[in-house]
Amino acid sequence: MSDKPLAGKVAFVTGSGRGLGRAFTERLASMGADVAIHDLSWTASSEYGEAADLGVVRDEIAQNHGVRVAAVTGNIGDRVAVPKMREDIERELGPVDILVNCAGGDIAAAGGKPDPNTALDIKMEDVEALINSNLIGTILMCKTFIPGMRERRQGNVINITSVAAHKASAKAAMYGTLKAAVVHYTRSLADELQAFNVRVNALSPGMVKTARFTSTRVVNRAKMEATDTLDRYAEPDEIADALAFLAGPDSRFVHGQVLRVDGGMTLFAG
Repeated sequence: MSDKPLAGKVAFVTGSGRGLGRAFTERLASMGADVAIHDLSWTASSEYGEAADLGVVRDEIAQNHGVRVAAVTGNIGDRVAVPKMREDIERELGPVDILVNCAGGDIAAAGGKPDPNTALDIKMEDVEALINSNLIGTILMCKTFIPGMRERRQGNVINITSVAAHKASAKAAMYGTLKAAVVHYTRSLADELQAFNVRVNALSPGMVKTARFTSTRVVNRAKMEATDTLDRYAEPDEIADALAFLAGPDSRFVHGQVLRVDGGMTLFAG
């Protein structure tokens, strides 16, 4: 295979101004894809000190990899904002070939984690915020970008879920429920699109050492520092390795699957 197997492709990664989304975009750009990056606002990438703004991220990726980079902002659950993102990306880069739905998270309506965050006591405004950012946003992105792929009879969609989709937790009940819904939506979408040669898969990361992860919870220091064991937190690049597989030609016959990348945190059949 070429060392630039995605040359000539356009990839759009939501939530890519920082964290895992940034790592995913860097990897896709390194594989030759022109990329569109996204965040909720122009300065959202500065929340945990990762970049001053989305323009800095755009320029760094372009310089690092020599590809075209577009930057868009907006709420992925906004029915007006998402079609505008598609228009802006297509104007700068052309139609999207690879869609990575990464934006989301266990984030309350007012920011930070919901408190309380259990199945019975979570506030309804936080439930609605989580539904919008984790499920509605993914569905809206797919409804906006996939019809063009279906018409062209080629495309690749990767929905980022979480180990929370596969492992019950009283402390993140709604987030896990919604990520499980994204898993089922992924499989249903794959069934619908098989005849159109549009691949759809999901990627479920475990605990990853992103800036938001380390800033919003009490971390296990041993798991943060370990390097020679599977019982640790992942590096963003390790999750990007799996994303590169699903996005690239090596997975050309992989469709409707959920790839868990968690060091064995969720071991079960099915």
